[in-house]
Amino acid sequence: MPDRAEDRYPPIADYALLSDCHSSALVSRAGSIDWCCMPRFDAGSCFGRILDWDRGGWCSIAPTGDHSVSRRYIEDTLVLETTFRAGGGECTVTDCFAMRRGGRESPRRQLIRTVEGIRGRIEMEIVVVPRFDYGEIRPWIRHLGVREYSAIGGTDGLLITSDADIAPSGLHELRASMAVRAGERVRLSIQYVLPEHLDEGRPPAPQPQELDRHLDETIAWWKRWAGRGRMEGRDAEAAIRSAIVLKGLTNAPTGAIVAAPTTSLPEAWGGSRNWDYRYSWIRDSSFTVRSLAELGYDAEADGFRRFIERSAAGSAEDLQVAYGVAGERRLTELTLGELEGYRGARPVRIGNAASDQVQLDMYGELLELAWRWHERGRSPDDDYWRFLVELIEAAGARWQEPDRGIWEIRGRPVHFVHSKVMCWAALDRGLTLAKECSRRAPTRRWTQVRDRIRRAVEAKGYDRTRGVFVRSFGARALDSSLLLLPTTGFVAWDDERMVRTADAIREELDEGGLLVRYRGADGLKGREGVFLACSFWLVECLARQGRLTEAREVFDATASTGNDLGLFSEEHDPARGAMLGNFPQGLTHLSHIAAAVALATEMRTAQPSGATAGDP
Repeated sequence: MPDRAEDRYPPIADYALLSDCHSSALVSRAGSIDWCCMPRFDAGSCFGRILDWDRGGWCSIAPTGDHSVSRRYIEDTLVLETTFRAGGGECTVTDCFAMRRGGRESPRRQLIRTVEGIRGRIEMEIVVVPRFDYGEIRPWIRHLGVREYSAIGGTDGLLITSDADIAPSGLHELRASMAVRAGERVRLSIQYVLPEHLDEGRPPAPQPQELDRHLDETIAWWKRWAGRGRMEGRDAEAAIRSAIVLKGLTNAPTGAIVAAPTTSLPEAWGGSRNWDYRYSWIRDSSFTVRSLAELGYDAEADGFRRFIERSAAGSAEDLQVAYGVAGERRLTELTLGELEGYRGARPVRIGNAASDQVQLDMYGELLELAWRWHERGRSPDDDYWRFLVELIEAAGARWQEPDRGIWEIRGRPVHFVHSKVMCWAALDRGLTLAKECSRRAPTRRWTQVRDRIRRAVEAKGYDRTRGVFVRSFGARALDSSLLLLPTTGFVAWDDERMVRTADAIREELDEGGLLVRYRGADGLKGREGVFLACSFWLVECLARQGRLTEAREVFDATASTGNDLGLFSEEHDPARGAMLGNFPQGLTHLSHIAAAVALATEMRTAQPSGATAGDP
């Protein structure tokens, strides 16, 4: 377990997400913003002590003495309400990134923190310690007017205003102490503004009534968005919460969905499994269409589809597995050696070298994306079809190569079964699209290559002794990604081979009732936790096989790893009951939705006519 010096860092589960679909922040249970990137998800942090408690900077609003705390998201929003109680006093701190009423205008790029007295009197303190560029820059704090300050460092600037008596404490931070009584409101606004606009022509300091209006508009905006979702059953509320999180991870201008809003939260205690996930992965696109569109969020699913199409378009030869939120291709990986990392997990990384890897499943993911959208009545036009043909040809030409696979291994390339099946899927979906859309294509050759891939997988990627699919050609080891094979149509959910494979994965990759990705050394330091998306994949597999009681048990066990706000990390440590990895994790939330939909769908199918729905 982390040593006492590292215990300063709250558990990952202590955090809540704020977002305006451009920028993001994490707020701890203690009322401290310990991570915030503006004006984009992948910008250098302006508050970042989650990666270095001393250097990173923070913004806290909390009682000055002993207190108790509870919190919640206001229903169907990404607006956080934290309630503090101390002595005979009680107040709430409401946090949000301000949204605009129409949603089409440029973002406000504004954090609003509102303290409201509920009963009695409670002593509170505001502390604002901005640090730009991941803690590298201690900004110049200047007094601009009554309770109005700027923080400038390099090309970054913040306009900080409050109706509390905030004042400098030293050269690089602001503080205020106040007594909040029932019915009183105190507000803090932190707005991202370019330094040149702070010097001349800066926006007027927001007035209290304006901040209250922005808060009300933000609550209404989220409720209106969430209200478009449609799902029934016991898991509906949690599924909509996952959809709200995914909306919060969406870059509004492009439709990109980042894998997570954080970098370098470790997958292993004190280890080096620390990656930057503030980018958009191709494989998440097909999960997005499958999950969000099922709930009725077609615009977000279509937005991500279009982003991937634009970013990947050009030629299959230039395709890469991940892109920046505006389609950037250069995601150069760097280490920030001066940062101690979350609970000592080093190195802290920005950028992601996996974007340069060969991951052959991306061809199948893009054809799955096109196929799923065709199923929804939106078939490829001439230009997109030409691009799809190029992808299919690339899959047919490269399927025999080893690759880094879905898990982006950093060791030598391997002939992963999942990657081969996704190449098969590219050809299979291409053939179906060509037929249903009356497109000219070399169907005879594609059919031959597709069938050749199937024969290879069934000969080299299948253990005939045990009757199960395996991780890679010639291996005996298993891999949780095999649970995805039925989603492509390569094998039916209830095929005996798939049933045996699911059972073998449960037996061999189980860790405290959940699943790890795979067993065995991979050249990286530290032992990672269970991978939550894999456990949700198992739920879907069991549900589609009609094993509803088992599926419900796994679903509930996996869902229980979320925090009190319904947020999921990438991984979980069953022994310590602690979250691991970047947070909140988009793939986990996508898989959570898919599992919930599968359970609800199969439960309805199994329900006798006229019966009342119940467990599982």
